[in-house]
Amino acid sequence: MKNRSLKLIATAAIGMLALTGCAAAEGETVSEDNSDAKDISIAVFNGWDEGIAASELWKAILDEKGYNVELEYADVAVVYSGLSTGDYDMNLDVWLPNTHATYLEEYGDDITELAAWNDEAKNTIAVNADAPIDSLAELAENADLFGNTIVGIEPGAGLTEAVTNNSIPTYGLEGMDYQTSSTAAMLTELTAATDAGENIAVTLWEPHWAYGSFDLKNLEDPEGTLGVSETIHAYGKKDFSTDFPQVTEWLADFELDLDRLYSLETAMFVDYDGQDYGPIVEQWIEDNQEYVDSLTA
Repeated sequence: MKNRSLKLIATAAIGMLALTGCAAAEGETVSEDNSDAKDISIAVFNGWDEGIAASELWKAILDEKGYNVELEYADVAVVYSGLSTGDYDMNLDVWLPNTHATYLEEYGDDITELAAWNDEAKNTIAVNADAPIDSLAELAENADLFGNTIVGIEPGAGLTEAVTNNSIPTYGLEGMDYQTSSTAAMLTELTAATDAGENIAVTLWEPHWAYGSFDLKNLEDPEGTLGVSETIHAYGKKDFSTDFPQVTEWLADFELDLDRLYSLETAMFVDYDGQDYGPIVEQWIEDNQEYVDSLTA
């Protein structure tokens, strides 16, 4: 009996060591009261300012709660692929039902929805407010007034796909030069045209701080080529709720309306000329403390 008891004790001890080893291998948790994995990566689309703002906000919130948060910038396709393989933990800038539909068709079974935090988003082609046209249906016959050019954003963006596959053929814009490179390049062109008092047509989306910094109007889209208003979602890797049950619970109630989002974007991208957003977001949180506290209440 004594030998059997010693064997049982030894077996139990080995089992405990194995469990401890597994826990260590899986990574450190946030605290005794929070079983979430301590390290969390947020994938951020290059040049998508509403996603950058939301990601920086949640980084500040989670850092304060004891997490180690890494923001990982990448192009849209890379982010979806990385979420599907678990290389990234979450992303806060999934546009549905139109902009990112093809990505959800490809990767939807391997990622999971966490929140729908804004339902006021939409894709547009915008022009300077004093431009002599009001509709995409008028753009082709007035192309010369815009240098025969539409200035776009990233080639892999859902907005770029919609303009290429829907807007251009529908409105006969094949003769215009549709330039795609980056959001930053588009904003540079928009700034230059505005300073020079010239007409310009750009692909843009709401929410975006450009609407508060430039005098713009969205061209009407009578054929609905760019889709209706969309919802911005947070998505995570497939087993996100297993690794981060507390963050899953917090995100389920996350909402950020346009007014509050624009105030955050303005603080980060208009009133501040730099890349270290931490202090800017901290000040914004202080100015909106009641709202921020409600996100993790």
